Amino acid sequence: MRRFLPQTCFAIVASFLMAASFNAAQPPASALRFEVTIAGNLTEKPQDGRLLIALSTKGKGEPRQGIGTGKGAPIVIGADAKGFTSGSIYVVDAKAVTFPIESLAKLPVGTYTAQAVLEVSHDLKLINAAGNYYSDPVSVKIDPAAGGVVKLTVSHQVPPEKMPADTQNVKYVKLKSELLSKFHGRPMYIRAAVALPQGFENSGDKKYPLRVHTGGFGTRFTAGGGKGGKGAVGGPQFITLQLDGAGPFGDAYQVNSANNGPYGDAITQELIPHVEKTYRGIGQPYARVLDGASTGGWVSLALQVFYPDFFNGCWSHAPDPVDFRAFQLINIYEHDNAYLDPKNLERASSRNVNGQVKMTMRYEVQLERVIGRGDRWELGGRDWASWNAAFGPKGDDGYPKPLWDGKTGKIDRSVLEHWRKYDLRMTLEKNWTTLAPKLRGKIRIWVGEMDDYYLNNAVHLLDNFISKAKPAYEGKITYGPGAGHGYRELSNAQMLADMMAAVERGKPKSD
Repeated sequence: MRRFLPQTCFAIVASFLMAASFNAAQPPASALRFEVTIAGNLTEKPQDGRLLIALSTKGKGEPRQGIGTGKGAPIVIGADAKGFTSGSIYVVDAKAVTFPIESLAKLPVGTYTAQAVLEVSHDLKLINAAGNYYSDPVSVKIDPAAGGVVKLTVSHQVPPEKMPADTQNVKYVKLKSELLSKFHGRPMYIRAAVALPQGFENSGDKKYPLRVHTGGFGTRFTAGGGKGGKGAVGGPQFITLQLDGAGPFGDAYQVNSANNGPYGDAITQELIPHVEKTYRGIGQPYARVLDGASTGGWVSLALQVFYPDFFNGCWSHAPDPVDFRAFQLINIYEHDNAYLDPKNLERASSRNVNGQVKMTMRYEVQLERVIGRGDRWELGGRDWASWNAAFGPKGDDGYPKPLWDGKTGKIDRSVLEHWRKYDLRMTLEKNWTTLAPKLRGKIRIWVGEMDDYYLNNAVHLLDNFISKAKPAYEGKITYGPGAGHGYRELSNAQMLADMMAAVERGKPKSD
């Protein structure tokens, strides 16, 4: 799930009651407010998007790059901007939603580096998506009690995407997806990195098995540039395909969904065939394996389950919730509230290996409310929003319908039937007679018993079914006593060897 783990405990914000607003009318002159303009030569076309103001106390760098829940992350203020163009002034004041403070009035007195961002991209929910706008960072002294105006000028636009240059061992792919383009009604692209085995260029017409790798939450395809040559000459030789963790509503989780579109079909019907044809892949199910950790752990297991005949095994580490009775600490089928547990206490969302709570659900989701258009957490593009978009239905307004109310945390039971399709334990249990022979020996899962995000709970629930299922699944689920989210039983070399052994076992005798 998370790509970066917080290093220290955070004060938990008990409640966030301020309603979101973008104030076109001028507030009292004494009230603290931000006035944002767009430089005269930047755009003539009115822009609709999410306006964010990031305030950092680090004194250097660009605050927009550090937006998150981790240590030292900036304070963020969010509001919708409509019809924003050069020459106009947009005012953000005390009515705007904020993170992690309760309101702008609670902003500590101090010197900040301030930066404004206008998110307008609809294809990638990323601060740095092509087409988004941002200001230079400026140093400002702020005292909410004294009021005043902080002026920021949006003077830059993120340039059009430029793919990294290919190297001898790593090739980059930007493939137009006809399936996704048809779904969204505009050109949509799949991005990936292909790391070739050492010696590929001198191996003639030799064909190779394919390892499909997915990183932790939001890991971009460019991370695949570090995987070139992972398999030493003489060792297991794979073509490694690094999938991309960015989509219209955050990480698309590489599966077909009502909101993101047919990502799973695009991966299996468009991207993988293209890569195997271009880079001499064997192109047979026995020669395709999957792996990943966290988000990648869930994706690797989900692709194996949803496309059981297409892949020959998954090596899934610390997968995101595989049973929604343990959606972290929420039982989505029985609990009434995402933020409060059955005892009406704030629900934890992460811990350290000693069990100490680091963050709560309400705290994390508040950031998504701030960065999501309309103050809607389900449009925030981070962990919870990405899950909601991937697993949930589309609402009447064309956007993901939220599993819970962003302000109160109350769970909407009307969406649960749609969510059941992505409950991997439920999918396996309902379809075991059909899936069992196709998945025999293909499932391998590892998780720490003190996983930072309580992901071990869902794995145990899956294990309770699959370990007793008939016919036997003949796979492996391993727990790391006292281990956190980073638990790995196998080294990369050991995993590659295990993968190659599976490929060899699955190879038709005639090959």
